[in-house]
Amino acid sequence: MNLAADDLLLYARIADAGSFSRAAAALGLPKSTVSRRLAAFETTLGERLLTRTTRRLVLTEFGEALLEHAHRLAEEMEAAVQLAERRKAVPQGRLRVTMPPDLAVLMLVPMLARFGAGYPAVSVELDLSPHQVDLIAGGFDLAVRMGPLAEDASLVARRLGSFARGLYASPDYLARRGTPQAPEQLAGHDALLLAPQAGRPLPMSLQNGLQEWHGPWASRFGANSVELLVRMALAGAGLVAIDERFVRPHLAAGTLLPVLPAWTLPPVTAWAVMPGRRLMPAKTRAFVEAL
Repeated sequence: MNLAADDLLLYARIADAGSFSRAAAALGLPKSTVSRRLAAFETTLGERLLTRTTRRLVLTEFGEALLEHAHRLAEEMEAAVQLAERRKAVPQGRLRVTMPPDLAVLMLVPMLARFGAGYPAVSVELDLSPHQVDLIAGGFDLAVRMGPLAEDASLVARRLGSFARGLYASPDYLARRGTPQAPEQLAGHDALLLAPQAGRPLPMSLQNGLQEWHGPWASRFGANSVELLVRMALAGAGLVAIDERFVRPHLAAGTLLPVLPAWTLPPVTAWAVMPGRRLMPAKTRAFVEAL
């Protein structure tokens, strides 16, 4: 036997209203539809629920017993609606986020602190991984990802902004190796790049207004850690290609200097990536807006 919750709730409305007319008016349905649906429900149950008289409806013994279950279902449905409304109005619950560790540690700590203070009912669980994890299989609400995104119909993405990269080196390195005055001179310098393999020439593009330069540049040290590459640059190991925000304190202290400051590398786009649900939970929306 397959019972539909809607039919049980309809029965509760009829029983509580005491007439088909009042129940139909409350539900916004024709009286004939309400009567027909109840009759079909009784057929499914194999029992009469109501005895119809000219003046009123009288519940059968079975109808009385079933009404208790119908009322409990209605209460649970109402509680579920209220829970959804509360969660929609006030961000709450556990929020699981995955993002690159360098981005979180070097740039997002103040934002994370503000979010925690502003939304005390949300507990944030961060997975700091340089690898792109499966959001749905891993049970994540959100990922912050850098660069081009692979097409995936199960995910939705929102652009957060872009990182305009420049070149930076330590005063010691530049004193030993000289300061490049043009992009063509980069070939004689050691590159510190976010690259999977060191020693392999990678296509490099630089732009200065309407001027563009394209050429290969082999990474002397390749790593998937921004923090490591910055430390290597501070130690005088080469030129690091990175967003200025990652090295701002070192620029202020003079421990790193801009190289070819008029030239920039192509920007890298940052994305908020979420499972492709039709409705975004309030906790996720609040976090994305805070980024």
